[in-house]
Amino acid sequence: MFRIAAIAIAVAALVVWLSTFTVDERERVIVFSLGEIKRTDLDPGLHFKFPIVNNVRKFDARIMTLDIPPDRFLTSEAKNVIVDFYAKWRIDDVGQFFRATRGDERNAQDRMAQILRDGMRNEFARYTRDQVVSGERITIMGAVREQALDTARELGVTLVDVRIRRMDLPDEV
Repeated sequence: MFRIAAIAIAVAALVVWLSTFTVDERERVIVFSLGEIKRTDLDPGLHFKFPIVNNVRKFDARIMTLDIPPDRFLTSEAKNVIVDFYAKWRIDDVGQFFRATRGDERNAQDRMAQILRDGMRNEFARYTRDQVVSGERITIMGAVREQALDTARELGVTLVDVRIRRMDLPDEV
């Protein structure tokens, strides 16, 4: 009799364990029902699901850094400048993020890096090397961020900031 009660308690505990999940305030969560997105906007706390039918995927909701390797950009006078820059971003719409990137942060980072490089290339082409070095950094960073906001929104991401870390002249100079 004791064995049957112990097995029943163990099975009940397993079902409860498989039926619950917690959402931290630093996470965005998607609940799937047989592979289809069922819910995305879950508040932090304890939640319930049907075992086997539902599964949960969690994503980091904190601000993340996209570190882009230094790249060469041409100024309006066709002179090279090597620019090292980075972006701060976070997942805002987890459903859109999953649909656009299949939930792969690396895929989102690669797409954003290309968008930001193109924006930097376009902005640097508008200024001379002296303007870029002397004080147009803030204007360039703001313009690149504004250009990339719509594309980032399509990825379910909020682009928080774009910063130029360092600007160098090529070794030939």
